Amino acid sequence: MAAFLKNIAAVASLNGPVAATHIPLCYKDKTIPILTTYEQHIEVTDSNILDCSDVLIDPFQAPGNQSLIPIEKAEAQLLFIVGQDDHIVKSEYYATEVCKLLQAQGKENFQILSYPGTGHCIDPPFFPSYPIGNHPVFLKRAVLGREFGAYSRAQVHAWLQIQAFFQKYLNDK
Repeated sequence: MAAFLKNIAAVASLNGPVAATHIPLCYKDKTIPILTTYEQHIEVTDSNILDCSDVLIDPFQAPGNQSLIPIEKAEAQLLFIVGQDDHIVKSEYYATEVCKLLQAQGKENFQILSYPGTGHCIDPPFFPSYPIGNHPVFLKRAVLGREFGAYSRAQVHAWLQIQAFFQKYLNDK
């Protein structure tokens, strides 16, 4: 939304793709098409659990980058929170690459918090950690991440950082 709407002061993205992935993104007369999905790249474990790490085409290498959300238009402060063991989207790579694009355009309104061993779902502290969950598109059990201790540490740290971020950028608004 911050890419299209004014007066948004701060955005926190938790393992969010920076491109339209499975549903086109539409706002007024603009439609951002979805990334190409390569279902044949799904890996299936012996337990019949999906690893979807490599199913989406790289939005930064796709011709014309048409599926990228135009985050460079956002005036908001951006906080990207990513798990380095995300098996749903390559969230650390996406955040790093979009920040390179922002930097190349002279923007400094972003920061990345990256958590080793942490998968796709970084919930508030003390939520149950789960390494396997239902994939929202393929509707089957999928790997989200694997390290319980890393999840717990990321939950506590990220929650404090999110609160501080919003307090800093929304307190005067």
